[in-house]
Order: sequence, then structure tokens, then C-alpha cells
Amino acid sequence: MIKKHAPDPEFDVPMMAEDGKVKYLHFDSPWAQGAMSLSDPSALVFLYTQQMCAWLLFNIANSETKIALLGLGAGGHFRFFQAYSNAQVTAVEWNELVIMCAEDHFGVLETSCCRIVQANADKWVHEREVQGQYDVVMVDLYDYTAEGPVLSSKKFYRGCANILGKNGIATINLFGHHDSFPKNIANIRAAFDDRIIMFPETEDGNRIVLAFKGEPWEFTREQLEIRAQEVQDKYGLPGPSFLDILLNEPDNQAIVQSDKIII
Repeated sequence: MIKKHAPDPEFDVPMMAEDGKVKYLHFDSPWAQGAMSLSDPSALVFLYTQQMCAWLLFNIANSETKIALLGLGAGGHFRFFQAYSNAQVTAVEWNELVIMCAEDHFGVLETSCCRIVQANADKWVHEREVQGQYDVVMVDLYDYTAEGPVLSSKKFYRGCANILGKNGIATINLFGHHDSFPKNIANIRAAFDDRIIMFPETEDGNRIVLAFKGEPWEFTREQLEIRAQEVQDKYGLPGPSFLDILLNEPDNQAIVQSDKIII
């Protein structure tokens, strides 16, 4: 894939569609870039967007938590964390038209603790003032082609690791069936010292990767089961199901050591 330095002025133009229950944001392609439930705007419509929040199994979201969203889309994660937490959220989006669309048509509203930065994430992750400043970075960067992430270099993923503090988590949306997947996985492994776990591919082709930074994260199975239930009770996400899937995924078996999970 040729590296992009700006949104395509013709094809990266946001459009909207509705089916009576959900409003979708898409570019000049059949692939949805984001969605909002008309009856419950704070809900996460797609399974992969829910899986990107699986970091809540391992960390908490409170007023001290700083979350970086790389890619705004229809603002699903922005609305979700505004509704369900008091975390500090920074969304980085390079496409001004996407920002305008999210604000005008998808209920995205900046507050004192939730803000939007119009910037190229490829450059933003290397800015001095953001180094080591975040607890979580959630990466969902696609354009109208929907042919793998727009940013996928080792340098970019190292930038994602560098904006995390001493103990941080990144969640990254990849396409499991796309040719870009092996390259992305290799670069994520290199940037995060091979400390990753992942979900199996969804029916839509998304494959979510969780990458960890800092001292080893160690839990008992019971601790994670308690956290998983809390995630379900507080956020309405299927925490127990997510935990079961992650612990039984063949690619993740290295983290399971008897009754302990060490990442």
C-alpha cells in the first residue's frame, strides 16, 4: 500500500445512510466506517468496536485514565466513553470532513475532558508533548479502500507504544484476511516486545489485537473473571464472553500458565 499523507479529496468524503435502526458513516465504498444506534447512541454497534474495549478486562477507566483514539469515524468510542466513564479522551482525526460529520450528524460533542485533535496520527504519535501521556491507545485507521490500516509501519506502532505511560495497552483493528495482516502483526510485535494477544477474526473480517507495555501484567483467572463480570455490569459489554474467547484463542496460549495469566 502506498503511504498516504492526507485524505483523498474525492473518495475520503463522508456519506451517511440509515436502515431505520442504525445510522452509518461511509466513504465512497460499501464498507461502513462507523455507526450509531438511533435508539441508543452510546452503544457500540459493531462487534469489533466492542472488542476494542476489551482492555477494560485488564485496566480501569476513571477520571485519571487518558485514552487516545486514533481515528474518529462516527464517534462510537468517543460517545461510549463519555457515557460510561469520566476518562480523559483525545480523538485524533486527520479528515476535517469526518470531524464535521461526526459533530453534526452523530452526536459527537467535545467537553472539558473529551476533545478532538485534527492531525495526522502518523505524525501526532511522535510529537514531544504526547510522549508517555496515555494509558490506552485505540487504533482504527481506515480509508475508503478499506484494504488494511492506512498506517502500518514499525515506526508508527513504536510511536503508539511511546505515547503510552509505563504501563499501557493498545488495541488495534486489523483485517485478518487481508494481505496486510502479517506485516501489521510483525510490526506490532516488534513495537511491543512481542507482548500481544488477539481475538479471532469476526464475520466481517476484523481482527482485534491487544498490545501491552511496561512491567508484566499478571492476573489470576479468578481476578479476570471478576473483572469480566464488572465490564458486563458497568459497560454493557460481554466481558465474560470476551475473556473466554481470549483465553481459549490458540494464538494466545503462551499467556496462560496454570491458574495465572501473564502478559
